Amino acid sequence: MSPAPLNLMKLCVGADAPEDLLAWQQMRFGGGTACHVTRMWPKREDELLQGGSLYWVFKGVMSARQRLIGLEERIGEDGIRRCALMLDPDLIRVTAVPRRPFQGWRYLKGAEAPIDLPRGAANDTPLPPEVAARLAEMGLI
Repeated sequence: MSPAPLNLMKLCVGADAPEDLLAWQQMRFGGGTACHVTRMWPKREDELLQGGSLYWVFKGVMSARQRLIGLEERIGEDGIRRCALMLDPDLIRVTAVPRRPFQGWRYLKGAEAPIDLPRGAANDTPLPPEVAARLAEMGLI
């Protein structure tokens, strides 16, 4: 049995819920490969690209992930090298896990990652983020 893949987690700024992020990505990338540009390049790139995902935190609740399919160099207008996290366009809902605010991204060990929700659960009416965060803190979701 192979070890669980290494992942990243990141706050999703500007989107209140996974549906908001998905709508923005579809508008921006036309349903194809999405990307998120970050300032720092992960030192554990090889581990991340062996099945890892980017787990998104919305309003204090980790509730979705996208599979990492590559890392690409991007040079900003300021000449600074950045890392584009290339993401599978499929946004997968996961069990809600509360997370405190943090800057940038953090590594997330596979064994600590929340489990995927059944595909049909994505069509359920989502709980308000504040309610989901409180229920997750109590271990109810």
